[in-house]
Amino acid sequence: MLTRRTFLKSMIGGAIGLAGIAAYPFVEVLARPRVTRYSLKPSGWTDGLRLRICALADFHACEPWMSLSRIKSICEQANSLDADIILLLGDYAAGTRLVSEYVNSADWSRALASLQAPFGVHAILGNHDYWEDLTFQKDQRSENIAAGALKNVGIATYVNETVRLEKDGRAFWIAGLGDQMALLPGSAYGRASFVGIDDLHGTLSQVTDDAPVLLMAHEPDIFPRVPDRVSLTLCGHTHGGQINILGWRPGAASAGSRRYPVGHYREENRDMIVSKGLGCSIIPVRIGAWPEILLIDLG
Repeated sequence: MLTRRTFLKSMIGGAIGLAGIAAYPFVEVLARPRVTRYSLKPSGWTDGLRLRICALADFHACEPWMSLSRIKSICEQANSLDADIILLLGDYAAGTRLVSEYVNSADWSRALASLQAPFGVHAILGNHDYWEDLTFQKDQRSENIAAGALKNVGIATYVNETVRLEKDGRAFWIAGLGDQMALLPGSAYGRASFVGIDDLHGTLSQVTDDAPVLLMAHEPDIFPRVPDRVSLTLCGHTHGGQINILGWRPGAASAGSRRYPVGHYREENRDMIVSKGLGCSIIPVRIGAWPEILLIDLG
């Protein structure tokens, strides 16, 4: 027999359960990142070269979702992982209007400057870093705001550029690709569609020896065009779909994001790892896409 007390308990329990379900997407949004580990020896990797990479993607700095204190906490977590090198895969700008306050580029870049690794911190830019810079949208000769902020705090930032490094006498290259969706369409800009500023051929032509190449590319869309010369491509942008319910991802940030939403991909002797990233764009929701830091042991 259903008593009044039993009925009330059921109603209260149901209400609590519904509230929990409604709140869960924000639990993931604000969660401490999990460390996702990979260990591999990609094609063309030098024998005896062991390199630990910490990769961070898609901060999307803004209040309350990615506050300065949260960025600093993530940097502390990354610093504790004993990586040889730290790679930043783009999208530092908010990427959403659903904020209580925007975080200035001078502030989030100062927080990122706390990152430390023996072989340095190296960055590329993401689409939102360009989309939120309206001056750059109209005049690509101007310095991008995010790029300037990163350089001002001493973080090497690459736009179709490379650098050669050595560990234990064994060389490797970092290649940073320009963003593939940097320029917005619209009559105000005289563009009918998104236009990238990426130059894969020009970037890789700067590699002058046979040492392995690590390619940083914000969007994974480039992967089918990456040659075997690149040992490993590292990407962000996808957020793991941001909503992932048993493999169903209703949205995708690009065509390549739908094809390569998250994880390690190997195609025709080429390797790519795509990060779920840390923050959110458009809407502050994550379901089945827990924020992550990549820790990759090569060799």
